[in-house]
Amino acid sequence: MHRRTVLRATVAGAAAFSGSLWAGAALAVPAQPGTGPYGPLGSADANGIQLPAGFASRVVARSRQVVPGTSYAWHDAPDGGACFTAGTGWIYVSNSEISTTGGASAIRFNSDGTISSAYRILGNTNRNCAGGATPWGTWLSCEEVSRGYVYETYPQGGTAAVRRPALGRFNHEAAAADPDRRVIYLTEDETSGCFYRFRPTVWGDLSAGTLEVLVGGTATSGPVSWTRVPDPDGSPTYTRQQVSSAKKFNGGEGCWYAGGTCWFTTKGDNRVWAYDAVNQRIDLAYDDSLVTTGTAPLTGVDNITGSRYGDLYVAEDGGNMEICLITPDSVVTPFLRITGQSGSEITGPAFSPDGGRLYFSSQRGTSGSSSGGITYEVRGPFR
Repeated sequence: MHRRTVLRATVAGAAAFSGSLWAGAALAVPAQPGTGPYGPLGSADANGIQLPAGFASRVVARSRQVVPGTSYAWHDAPDGGACFTAGTGWIYVSNSEISTTGGASAIRFNSDGTISSAYRILGNTNRNCAGGATPWGTWLSCEEVSRGYVYETYPQGGTAAVRRPALGRFNHEAAAADPDRRVIYLTEDETSGCFYRFRPTVWGDLSAGTLEVLVGGTATSGPVSWTRVPDPDGSPTYTRQQVSSAKKFNGGEGCWYAGGTCWFTTKGDNRVWAYDAVNQRIDLAYDDSLVTTGTAPLTGVDNITGSRYGDLYVAEDGGNMEICLITPDSVVTPFLRITGQSGSEITGPAFSPDGGRLYFSSQRGTSGSSSGGITYEVRGPFR
């Protein structure tokens, strides 16, 4: 299968593609710099964001300030996020990467994009970094601390979050649900971290199940398999040290599943990985050290999301403070750049349910402090 077809299938969704189409499919050479579908970035707008022609940004929330149109003060250090359908509108949820008082908040939008409310959905947890949405409409908020937990939260509000220890206790980063195999993939933010999957006993109920770790040697491509983690509690032996054949990854970050593939990033080596769940193999979708022409446009690889068309959007922690786009044609190019905020990082990219708006945050904003976080929305002609 041509790689363009592969990448489009995995991000656009599984509805139009069956597992049989993946037979023998492996990614070609990792993405290379090129001209993106939206053209060059323009001058910085009033919010300090450089965007392609036809796109515009707005600020929807600032840390420690009341979200416009509500009485709710937005949290510090906004991190991982996702969008959920809510009636005729939608909800954007965002984690707070703060020690002991972290958690997550939500902003509810009307169908015209105006804000109707904002509220807390998780409180007093520890360094909630990234996470992932479930097919049943909950948000998995992950603690980025040694032997941290995953909390299942309820974006619609009105339901208390639930700790889910069965998903393992480790330095969690992100999660991605695979409804086809009925598993949850999990990344670990350690220099010798692992890539996990959780198989619930009952799909839709995360209270019990089996935690497994990816095994398969040291190669950057080829077949892999899964082995059960003996003690998901990680005490006294860390989960990443319990299976000697576990495949190691240098600083697991964002995680995104669609149509047979789970894409995840590692910040220690600036890579985007593709786990082909149909054929159980792993490949590199991007590696800054394998860029053959010019300068690598994507460094500080961090959070990741996908568009309806099949483009991947990868946020930088540092780098040039960009969200870079990886197209189905294996082109990597900047989509936007935040100026004047070199002491920050970009977090939480997520599309509205209709694909017309992209949300993300600058975790420390212009101040370089967790109290200076800014959450943005970008609108425009997304393909």
